[in-house]
Amino acid sequence: MFKKQSDSPMRPNGAAQPAPLQTRRTPTLPEPGGPAGRLTVGPDISLKSAAIEDCDTLYVEGRVEASMDSRLLQIEQSGTFVGAAKVDEAEIHGRFEGNLTAREQLAIRKTGKVTGTIRYGRLTIEEGGEVAGDIAASGNDTPATKPKITQDVSANKTN
Repeated sequence: MFKKQSDSPMRPNGAAQPAPLQTRRTPTLPEPGGPAGRLTVGPDISLKSAAIEDCDTLYVEGRVEASMDSRLLQIEQSGTFVGAAKVDEAEIHGRFEGNLTAREQLAIRKTGKVTGTIRYGRLTIEEGGEVAGDIAASGNDTPATKPKITQDVSANKTN
């Protein structure tokens, strides 16, 4: 009754099967009853010369050139943000270029790269993540201040 499908990329009639869909990370959705002001800039989308206002969460898979003040900035591996952002929390898997203030937490993941003027409450950089520029803990605007860096060393464990 049911036939097992072949693993071959060719259909029985000789036509090629479509490529399998790539899996995408699902963005973290706001909690029920929480703020719902969410803007998603999808892949292959470019948002330029914008001032993003009244946005609780900005989720970037494409390219954004803007200024914003928000609660959460999440840049995926394919995403780029160029400009100025003041947020409570930032999670960077892609690229950020400009002025970034993460009042509470800045997390730079293994594929993330952040350049510019960076201020943060707490900083986490996974192995492979990159950060360059004028970096200081929030409230400390002197370059001589040593950053408080938490590095994820789970990839360095040896058995």
